[in-house]
Amino acid sequence: MPSLTYFGLLWTLLFILRPYFSHEFTIFTHEFTVPILLTSAIVLPLLWLVLRPQKEGAFIGWVWTIAGILYVGWLLSYLVALRLDAGRNWVFFALFTTFGSDTLAFFVGRVLGRHHLAPLISPKKTWEGAIAGVFGAMIVSLLFVPSTPLNLPLSYGQAVLLGLLVSVFGQFGDLVESLLKRNVGVKESGKLIPGHGGFLDRMDSVVFAGIVVYLYYIFVIL
Repeated sequence: MPSLTYFGLLWTLLFILRPYFSHEFTIFTHEFTVPILLTSAIVLPLLWLVLRPQKEGAFIGWVWTIAGILYVGWLLSYLVALRLDAGRNWVFFALFTTFGSDTLAFFVGRVLGRHHLAPLISPKKTWEGAIAGVFGAMIVSLLFVPSTPLNLPLSYGQAVLLGLLVSVFGQFGDLVESLLKRNVGVKESGKLIPGHGGFLDRMDSVVFAGIVVYLYYIFVIL
């Protein structure tokens, strides 16, 4: 259903940018924009499905549209909120620790991986790679403690803990996307990036990492 796809992409973008609108324009308060976006995301696709001639696949189309908007749009909005509320370096922390985790997990898993982590979801992922990913994130997290342009108000212990959380939840996000792709019978989430799949294939870990870092900042640092 191309129309629902276009609607989903537009509302996903609106959800991602919602923190920016709330930050820059007083009229777009959180209490105002969230109910409007949620309600319209649910109702407008239903209205379109009722009015269109072809009714087959209506429920599945509607469910996947809502799921995509919330999964990608709502969750990625935490990265935007993190940039606005906490600053650029916190976003760098979420990104770099995730990349450190993914990189070390990939190489160690490829060379030393023997025990499957979740064979029914992602057969190539191993416990060895997952553990290495945790260490990769923790090592990168330590770069944000010394007095450099990347400095954050974190002790070494806090940095290691947050790096561990980013890696664990980032790998969980990777498995979530693998589960969804396997459920609908596709290998990649799209063809936006040639040779690398879709946008979500590169951002599946970051989606959850951004939430973890934002919540840590709000409840621990502030």
